[in-house]
Amino acid sequence: MKYDTDLYQWTIEQADALRRRAVNELDYDNLAEEIESVGRSERREIRSRLEILLIHLLKWRYRPEKQSDSWRASVSEARQRIEDVLADNPSLRPFPADALASAYRLAALDKAIQRLELLHLPESCPWTIEDVLRDDFWP
Repeated sequence: MKYDTDLYQWTIEQADALRRRAVNELDYDNLAEEIESVGRSERREIRSRLEILLIHLLKWRYRPEKQSDSWRASVSEARQRIEDVLADNPSLRPFPADALASAYRLAALDKAIQRLELLHLPESCPWTIEDVLRDDFWP
């Protein structure tokens, strides 16, 4: 089976060839690409969850009258999901700090945040990554 025509079947066949150590049946270039994509996927997951977390923290900070258990649950869930990815991938522990600025820029562009019409939204994230990820941090 070809990589380009049926990815799922290709993965089954490649996994089988790896288990059998059938080196002549392996599609090395595409296997390498797929393995690298797994790492990129984990980074995307962290960045996406961080963006969601920042959106909720911004709402929490700038709309205190709307604070609710639902928002609190969303913040807690985003933090937990980030921690889950980091627990499974310890080498990514430094990544949230690297992703904070870009995740904040995207959070600030979110439609829900834009609807708040915040005239004084900071240009850069006003919180450290340690605070953002800390369970007891509520701006």
